[in-house]
Amino acid sequence: MKKYFLIGFIFCLPIESVASEKMWIYFTDKDNAGQSITLDDKAIKRRQKMDIKHSWYDRPVTQSYITAVEELGVVIHHKSRWLNAVSVTVDNDVLNAISAFPFVKNIEPVAIFKNNKLEFSDSHSLRKQSITDSLDYGFAQEQIEQINCHTAHQAGYTGQGVRVLILDTGFNTVRSVFDSLIIIDEWDFINNDGNTANENDDVSNQHNHGTMVFSTLAGYDPGNLIGPAFDSEFLLAKTEDVPNESQVEEDNYVAALEWGEQLGADIMSSSLGYLDWYSYCDMDGNTGVTTIAVDIATSLGMLCVTAAGNWGTAEPPPNPCDTLYYYISAPADADSVIAVGAVNSDGVIASFSSHGPTYDGRIKPEVCARGVSTWGVNANSDSYRTANGTSLSAPLVSGAAAVILSAHPDWTPMQIREALMMTADRVDAPDNDYGYGVIDVMAAIDYEVSSIDENNVPDEFSILNVYPNPFNPTTTIRFTVKSNHSRSLHVYDITGKLVETIVNDKLLPGEYTYKWNALGFPSGIYFVHLKTPSGSISRKITYLK
Repeated sequence: MKKYFLIGFIFCLPIESVASEKMWIYFTDKDNAGQSITLDDKAIKRRQKMDIKHSWYDRPVTQSYITAVEELGVVIHHKSRWLNAVSVTVDNDVLNAISAFPFVKNIEPVAIFKNNKLEFSDSHSLRKQSITDSLDYGFAQEQIEQINCHTAHQAGYTGQGVRVLILDTGFNTVRSVFDSLIIIDEWDFINNDGNTANENDDVSNQHNHGTMVFSTLAGYDPGNLIGPAFDSEFLLAKTEDVPNESQVEEDNYVAALEWGEQLGADIMSSSLGYLDWYSYCDMDGNTGVTTIAVDIATSLGMLCVTAAGNWGTAEPPPNPCDTLYYYISAPADADSVIAVGAVNSDGVIASFSSHGPTYDGRIKPEVCARGVSTWGVNANSDSYRTANGTSLSAPLVSGAAAVILSAHPDWTPMQIREALMMTADRVDAPDNDYGYGVIDVMAAIDYEVSSIDENNVPDEFSILNVYPNPFNPTTTIRFTVKSNHSRSLHVYDITGKLVETIVNDKLLPGEYTYKWNALGFPSGIYFVHLKTPSGSISRKITYLK
């Protein structure tokens, strides 16, 4: 059986060498008069935690730009508000005409997923047993207890009130393990319809991987299998194509993220990654399209969890920039994501689990859960089986995050991420195999998150928020002043060079809001630095053009 932890890549070919390819067309700006999208009430409520209402990311791509491209005979596949781009299929002879439009910023190929194996064990043909206990986890007992999720369930935290978006190959939801689950909506981004189960043109195993992932995350069949987040609500996105030699592009992934965020998803879970068209040197948290999309989703209040990858059995390459095997792949390199490694029942790292660090030196993965002999449902019968892969450790952590959020509905994505990492079993000695270790759900619930990430923050002020982050081209900086002192607010680039002074004055106590416009500066990482006589604090921000 194949695992569809799908792998893709991006490259930059000269326009002359591309013929009838699927491409991203990026635009220079957006129509300021464009109407923002309508957000689900749950999305509005979720964004309130981040003090965000409507943003640049909510405005659609300018229709006149799309029309001009379509008039050249181009087929539009997806429109991305977040990237300010459209994915298209286009012939070589049209590309030069498109690139000549003054509103076209650049054109790049759409990255492609490739198949990767998921090793299944023999199926256990056991149907639903009689219920002896309302929390009889059946086959899932060990994988639930390993992350101490059963204790959280006993305390009444079962993912209630949390909406989870799952990106995968498809879902057969007629299995008994899904009977009691609440599915809010589903969409097939491959065929553009509302059916995420197998369709006439699909291969027979199309929905197998997604069905198993869904059951591991949230199934509820007492006596046989219970997942962490069985009381949550779900959005199901079919984004990954299964057949051998077939390819499915990253625009499905980005479109699904935007769809789920608009519909109020609190958490996104995916078991895929991009590999071959990237090199390890691109794993810097700012290059991959899916990496960028994940950071945008997080800035809008949606926690993103992804598999670290199954490339760990490869040897570290002599020149890391020649390949990505051995290391994590995009979007696991994102600054804000929770990348998940796989361990066995004894907590020992799986040989296949991908390693860190990121190219810029950050520890990866963030955390681990069971990804060896992990239990889930068969897609085509009410029987259960095990499989190996970070594809199954990731949904355990996604479900755990939903449980934590049901206990702390006011927590932001970065606070949940902090709680999971700071209570994992290797927090005192994190490394690039395990990250911070196997998670402990109940300990994370009991953890006291910090309002900001930095240490030694003076009492005289605190940064409340920097949003959106990533941004284009403006971001808003908010902080409070508690005493009458001189203070400065500067922006530095990644090399430490001062690029702009926003404040250099004595401020009265109160709340202050400033906007920084990065127009004219190169895209990349910057630092907002707030200083008083008694100390300072910095925030990392990302400018995406």
